[in-house]
Amino acid sequence: MIRVDAYGPVLKLQVARPVFGRPYYHTAAYWIDGLLVDTGCAHTAAEFVQAVAGLPVAQIVNTHSHEDHIGANGPLQQARGCRVLAHRDALPILANPRLQYLQPYRRYFWGWPEPSHGEPVGAWVETDHYRFQVIPTPGHVAHHVALYEPDQGWLFSGDAYIGGRDVAARPDYDVWAIIASLRTLAALPAQKLFPGSGTVRDNPGEELARKAAQMEAFGAEVRRLRAAGLSVGQIKRRLLGREGRLTYITAGHFSGANLIRLYLD
Repeated sequence: MIRVDAYGPVLKLQVARPVFGRPYYHTAAYWIDGLLVDTGCAHTAAEFVQAVAGLPVAQIVNTHSHEDHIGANGPLQQARGCRVLAHRDALPILANPRLQYLQPYRRYFWGWPEPSHGEPVGAWVETDHYRFQVIPTPGHVAHHVALYEPDQGWLFSGDAYIGGRDVAARPDYDVWAIIASLRTLAALPAQKLFPGSGTVRDNPGEELARKAAQMEAFGAEVRRLRAAGLSVGQIKRRLLGREGRLTYITAGHFSGANLIRLYLD
């Protein structure tokens, strides 16, 4: 499933694999002036290529190498000859996506991407009419980057920002780096946020700062409870309650217990 929405000259391409006719676990890519920011997942790659068939695509920038952001890289590169740019440390996974282990739920919802040839992204990415600053935003993964167009105030944040209250996490996140990256993005005079979730926001600085503060306060409480002698399980139950559906769908790869442990690292 793919849905296309326009925000001025920016097109949002929101993708998800339907399960029994209902789409689950959306992710979003964006097209602007011949540039694609991410390309969705492998299960929607053919539909994605068709969706941009009438648009110029000169280059792709991947915010990071997770399978739900690089899924149409290979087919697009083969069909259109476009360049693929990403953080240097993401390039081996673009070239051989199976270097990145996918748990069964990830294979089911997003699938194994085809290989693509990537090049290191520089400090800036230019299109015919726009110029994007490349901002390192580690935490979700160490090689994550965001794009910021200062003249337009557009911020393409990938998964550096995930809205709402966190109740579960993967064990490989770096929550303290996520907080630092959120503060970096909050300091920008951005007028519109285009995140990997697809929930586009106006004037996002306050929300980015609020999310960073919320995470920091949660981490402080986790550490306070740990210092008081509570176990990870006791802290999780006090602050988060029982594990939710996501923990069972992912066989524990996402869990509240993981989230608590991350703040104790």
